[in-house]
Amino acid sequence: MYYELTQGIEVEVTPQYLPAESAPERSQYVFGYHITITNKGDTEVQLISRHWIISDGEGVIREVKGPGVIGEQPNLKPGQKHEYSSFCPLPTPTGNMRGTFQMVNTLGASFDVKIPLFFLRDIRNLH
Repeated sequence: MYYELTQGIEVEVTPQYLPAESAPERSQYVFGYHITITNKGDTEVQLISRHWIISDGEGVIREVKGPGVIGEQPNLKPGQKHEYSSFCPLPTPTGNMRGTFQMVNTLGASFDVKIPLFFLRDIRNLH
């Protein structure tokens, strides 16, 4: 698991390789990841958007930006969690992801919450 805490918002990431969804013979490796966002602060926040930076094993970088996460813009009161799962296809058996969630609190202040750098690996093919 990977963790990051920014202004009272904790992001926890658990990645995994999805062999049933992958086709290594076609250079297609699919990785799933589970995200838990916990409001450890004392102010309600809303997740507005996301910004991902995705690197494959050859150093090719792509960025993904968009509203919310999996179609949702959850509100988190102090002590509440929001969990979701998603996936990322890569052309290589290794890579990494990192990024930010853009949040706004009930006072109207916007801020970025770091998503920790986490690694994507098909460990069955590493020597």
